[in-house]
This record gives sequence, C-alpha cells and structure tokens, in this order.
Amino acid sequence: MIDLFVIGGGINGAGVARDAAGRGLKVVLCEKDDLAQGTSSRSGKLVHGGLRYLEYYEFRLVREALIEREVLLRAAPHIIWPMRFVLPHSPQDRPAWLVRLGLFLYDNLGGRKKLPGTRTLDLRRDPEGAPLLDRYFKGFEYSDCWVDDARLVVLNAVDAAEHGAEVLTRTPCISAKRENGAWTIQTRSETTGEVRTFRARCVANCAGPWVRDVIDNVAEASSGRNVRLVKGSHIIVPKFWAGNNAYLVQNHDKRVIFINPYEGNMALIGTTDIAYDGRPEDVKADESEIEYLLGVVNRYFKEKLRRSDVLHSYSGVRPLFDDGKGNPSAVTRDYVFDLDTKEGAPLLNVFGGKITTFRELAERGMHKLKDVFPNMGGDWTETASLPGGEMANADYESYIELLRELYPWMPRKLVHHYGRLYGARTTDVVGSATSIGDLGQHFGGQLYEAEVRYLVRKEWAQTPEDILWRRTKHLLHLTEDQRRAFADWFNRSDLAQAA
Repeated sequence: MIDLFVIGGGINGAGVARDAAGRGLKVVLCEKDDLAQGTSSRSGKLVHGGLRYLEYYEFRLVREALIEREVLLRAAPHIIWPMRFVLPHSPQDRPAWLVRLGLFLYDNLGGRKKLPGTRTLDLRRDPEGAPLLDRYFKGFEYSDCWVDDARLVVLNAVDAAEHGAEVLTRTPCISAKRENGAWTIQTRSETTGEVRTFRARCVANCAGPWVRDVIDNVAEASSGRNVRLVKGSHIIVPKFWAGNNAYLVQNHDKRVIFINPYEGNMALIGTTDIAYDGRPEDVKADESEIEYLLGVVNRYFKEKLRRSDVLHSYSGVRPLFDDGKGNPSAVTRDYVFDLDTKEGAPLLNVFGGKITTFRELAERGMHKLKDVFPNMGGDWTETASLPGGEMANADYESYIELLRELYPWMPRKLVHHYGRLYGARTTDVVGSATSIGDLGQHFGGQLYEAEVRYLVRKEWAQTPEDILWRRTKHLLHLTEDQRRAFADWFNRSDLAQAA
C-alpha cells in the first residue's frame, strides 16, 4: 500500500510528488508521456508575478507569485536567473501613468529583496532604446526571472525520487477504482507493455489539460469544476538587438508580448491566447499566430522580422481554471483544488495554476490532505534547494568560477552549459573525466556522450527528443545532419535498450 499516487508529470504533478515524498509519504508518480512533454515545456519560460494580471485586479495572485519568484530564485539559481524587461510606452494603448502605477505595485506587492526595482527610460538616449522605432521615446525597465521550464519539472522529479518516490514515465494510468476504502490503480508501460497494480490511500490528479479525462474516464469520478483550454504559441528567431535585456510590448488588442533573449544568439517571442477545443496532443502554432507575433514585434522594432526568420515554433495548451470569463486573456491564472472524499478514498483534483506558483500549489495541496495523512511531515520546500541549486548564497556566478577552476581543461562554453543545466550536479555529469576526450563521443555543439549517459541514468531520458529538446536545448544548436546522426547513434546504442 502506498500513500499517494500522483497522475501527471508536468510541473504541478512533479511538485506535488516532491513535496509529499519529502514529508515521508510513500509516493508514486506516473506520466503518460515524458516528463514536461505537455504544457510544462511549452511556456514562456518565465518565473514572474504576471504584471498584466494587475489589470484584472488579481492582486493576491500577483503578490503570491512575486513572493514565490524569490523563493524559486534561491532554490534553483542555475536554471532561474534575473532578467530586466524593457517596456516601451505606446500612447495609443495604456496611459503612461497607469503603466507606472502598475509597475510601482509590482515592485512592492511581493516584498522584493533580491531584484532591482523599476526605472524610467529615455529611449532616445538610453541604449535599450536603440533597436526601437524613433516614435517610442519613453519606456520603463523592471525585473522578473527566466526559467528553464522543462528542467524545473525534471529537477522536481529528481528530488521526489531522491526522497523515495517512484517516478514512472511513458506509463499511462489506465484505471483507478475505489475499493474497500482505498484506490486500486493500474498502469501500463508504453515502453515494455508491463501492467502494474498499485493500492493507494489517495490519488492526486495533476493531469493539466487532461484533468477532466482522468476524472471522467480513468477514475470514473465526478466534479463540478472544469478547465478552459487556452492555446499559447511562441516563435524562435535570431536575436536582433544588443544587450541581455528582454522587451515587453503592448499590442492594439491589449495583449502583451514578451521578446526574450534565448540560448545565446536567439530570441523567444510569445505568447498568443486563443481558446482551444482540440486534443492537447495535437496543438501546434498556426500560421496566423506566427504572423500575429511577427506583426507585434515589427510594430516596435526598426529591424523587421519576416516569416523566413522563424527558426522554430511551439505551442502549448494552458489548462486554466474555468471562471466563466469570456476573454481568454482575462481567465484567471489562479489554481483551484477539488477534494473528493467518497468511500474514504480521497481524490484531489488540481485545476489551473502556473509555473511560478507550483511550489506553493503543492504545499497547499498537501494541506488539503492533512486529515488523510495526519502524521506526515511539515512544510519543507520553501527553504530547500532543488537538485543542482546547492550553492553558497544561491550565487551562480561564484559557483561557475569554482567549476572553471575544477575543470581547467574544459572549454568555457561547455562549463557554462553544464553549470546552467546541472549546477552543483555538474560533477555527476562529468564524472572522472580529466580531459575533453574523456567525455566520450562528440555530437556537435556542446553535446558529449557523458551528458547523454547522465540524462538516461538519472533523468528518465529515453529518446533523442527527450535529450535534445526537453532535458537540454541542443536541438537548436545542432545541424539537421548532426541531429540525425545523434538519433542514429542513440537508437543503436546500449542506452536505447537501457531506457
């Protein structure tokens, strides 16, 4: 008998599994695909309060997200770091006084400690204004944080496993039935076909866009709550400005679009907000969305982007709690729990949520289950590091200098790559290597065999895509021939069999 069976390997499911395992509960997490394969690897990759949510009077949500922003920055400084956002003011949209008031609230709602506050820019003189059209002469600069979203999910799963949880990927939950005051659950591995049966005291349904499918078809339960599926698409283009700052621009329809530096020499642009009623598995960026994003950028910048500049696009489905709002942009990003305790076998359904508040969501979810698990441990994640984040004073820059001293033979770019993805776990990736040749076969860019073997051994990677796209972003830095050669090598290797 286990304590908690978690369905869904996105950010909420991984966060709940980690929190529960750290309280001493016996936990199993199952995910029908790869970790973060759905929404949680297709976000805007920001840990932020949600500046625009102030316009919808979501003050509590923004405040809690801003507090969590600093909690997560301390927990994982290798995959989360500060970023400055330039907001050029367009008089045709929101008035300047309203923008400044919003930024004042944003600076002060969440007890900001580490991040610098807002400043006003003269875009005719300040370098941040150089790439912008001359008609934008006033702007503001404020702070938020960048996050590697898929790695955030994986690190939560790693931490859950290190606290004793069992993590099953590519393993759908095919049935969950209440029997004799507990759950009887069956899973089937998509890799081996093995069917396993578990008995669990409680089930947490963290299936994101598939939350209703689990309620209706897997658990055959009931709930009066629902999610509203909203599609958000992003495009990746070559970076077209100098500096490390990002931009946030407002469109005529009051949507705001982020233009963020990405992977060194690229830019990530998004997102759209479109109601979606298809299968979440089938979501992709439409040409109309790509043109919309290009059009918003071209409204502000001197250098005009064309369709041919788009290197890559992706789309995700946000499972927002359905609060009845008509405008997809106005639908709350808050989360709601639905606890069904029929027959003494609780089912905790999670509706909505956002990456920034996943840790708090998991903690509050466990509070909902305190009567189910009266002897579980107390709250612990607020002050705990995520794997790789165990650095003195959460100081990434000082830690990367230590790595350079530890591996004087390693190229600077490779040290940075390992540091950013693995932080204090870099030594586990590198192992006993004392030269670049010891890292094994080189597949192009910064991808070496040692990293591949680590990802299979420690992070549940089973396919070339798991490695090139979700665990890392090597896909964006390899040629098509290099990607194909890597896939051929991987599928012939002992790793494919082990996975």
